[in-house]
Amino acid sequence: MQKLGWILLLIVLTSCEKDINFNLDESVPTLVVDAEIESNLPPRVVLTKSTSYFSELTPEIYLNSFVRNADVYISNGTLTHKLKEYAQPIFLGINTYYYSIDSSDLSTSFLGEFNKTYNLRILSEGKEYLSSTKIPSLDWYPDSLFFKPIPLNPDTNTRAMFVHVTEPRGLGNYCRYFTKKNSERFLPGINSVFTDQVIDGTTYTVQVQPGIDRNATFKPDSNFFKKSDTITLKFCNIDRATYNFWNTWEFANQSIGNPFSQPGKVLGNISNGALGAFCGYAAWYRTEIVK
Repeated sequence: MQKLGWILLLIVLTSCEKDINFNLDESVPTLVVDAEIESNLPPRVVLTKSTSYFSELTPEIYLNSFVRNADVYISNGTLTHKLKEYAQPIFLGINTYYYSIDSSDLSTSFLGEFNKTYNLRILSEGKEYLSSTKIPSLDWYPDSLFFKPIPLNPDTNTRAMFVHVTEPRGLGNYCRYFTKKNSERFLPGINSVFTDQVIDGTTYTVQVQPGIDRNATFKPDSNFFKKSDTITLKFCNIDRATYNFWNTWEFANQSIGNPFSQPGKVLGNISNGALGAFCGYAAWYRTEIVK
């Protein structure tokens, strides 16, 4: 009888199942802003349009997503400069596009400086988008950088990177880091942004993982460096808005495909409903050969 009861209960529960179908509307393409200004470097702005969540991302769709012929202005509070659109070849006859200093009119151009606030203004398709960011002072950076062998690792050519850091006293510091291997490009770490909420005013030694290409397949040895490689660490002080954007973006990126992850919203700093962020970086560099 007890067995029969369980069978009847199972039949009742399965008969209560109901298919639920969601009819999702097509999303309207939205302006996506990837803008930055770094100490001692010119501003760089990439404008694209978002695509539907369910659309297949093909090379053609990607290349057609770039927003062309926008009016982009940047101001440091004294000078206002209109940025120029540039084409950047990636393959024969195929270009991507970005906006930066107009080399034909340098009278109002400028580079990033410590402790300065910058305002961004974008005019595209009859709409105006505004944002601002600050390059803070460079107060938080490693005292030293070194490499150590990996315990119990049969590959004797692998090394882990460590930094020794003294974090300045006073809450409210934020940072982001990147690494560069040999002549490759700078890549951010899988968790690239940090706050001093726990480590305020302390001296510590911590392992630094290599930056990763999120468009490539993750390799088992991606957490380490190789002997004889030339590695450059880029350590940036950032403001709170830049930290919030990358912290929420990386959380959302790592949650993709995880049914148990918390829903989250990426916190950008662009007005008028645009996606993305305008970020300022106070940058520190150190280059070492892995020994």
